[in-house]
Amino acid sequence: MITLAHISDIHLSPMPDVGMRDLMGKRLTGFLNWKLKRHGEMNTETLGRLVSHMQEQNADFTAVTGDLVNLAMNAEVERAGEWLRALGSADRTAVCPGNHDAYVPGSLDYAREHWGDYMKGETVEGEAFPFVRRVGEVAIISCSSAVPTPPFMAIGRFEEKQAARLSRILRLLGDADYFRVVLIHHPPNAELQHPSFGLKGHRLFRQVIAENGAELVLHGHTHRSSIHHIPGKNHEVPVIGVAAASAAQGGTLDDPARYNLFRIEKAGEEWRCTMREFGFQRLGPDIVMRMQMRIY
Repeated sequence: MITLAHISDIHLSPMPDVGMRDLMGKRLTGFLNWKLKRHGEMNTETLGRLVSHMQEQNADFTAVTGDLVNLAMNAEVERAGEWLRALGSADRTAVCPGNHDAYVPGSLDYAREHWGDYMKGETVEGEAFPFVRRVGEVAIISCSSAVPTPPFMAIGRFEEKQAARLSRILRLLGDADYFRVVLIHHPPNAELQHPSFGLKGHRLFRQVIAENGAELVLHGHTHRSSIHHIPGKNHEVPVIGVAAASAAQGGTLDDPARYNLFRIEKAGEEWRCTMREFGFQRLGPDIVMRMQMRIY
């Protein structure tokens, strides 16, 4: 039996000191959005309490689906590396990047350099994404939808070359009978697409899953707890999003901070997977188990 924790949209705060030279282009609008709205809805205390609760579960592996930072300034990226090391060892933790981690050109490369083994694994064709981590008979496959975008845009992209590599990986792991968990920051299901913050290539992603199969897709980005499905090769594939890990209670847009814990095991020839959601309610100070459901 393998336990897999899923946490997303860390948005580490407070913001480091910002100079005028830091606020060129998109970072200016992002900084204003943070100061006027987001800084009051994302806080360190909430994140710290949630992470401590999750660490008490002693999961075999932790998946982080992006947006560790806000404006992807170098100081933010470096502090996120320290946060990852406190979260868990790199051999038990993997990151797929979010749009805030690729906020401006060059920032994702800087993150990959400083987050090191947290964003590495087995690959094909020598490309960074998708990469694979294997834990027993569970394979965690980390994709990237993170690209720099113009101001007021938060879209992701999933393109043909990455799709081809993901197809190959899914086939190989499926033939070996792994439980395949695909990580991507932006949700790939049609219900959650939007011109300014959706996934460009969401149909292509769903086509890859439909042709090659997977057992689970995990994402962030929406700051909401959600459960959808997309077609798979032999069965529908659950697509599960989780609320932002630093979202304070009382926020106007987001669900309060939460994480998901999956228990995965094989019974004979069939997989069994149970999900439990832990986090804050809109009222009350405690972290509670909000939901438990069997997925397989």
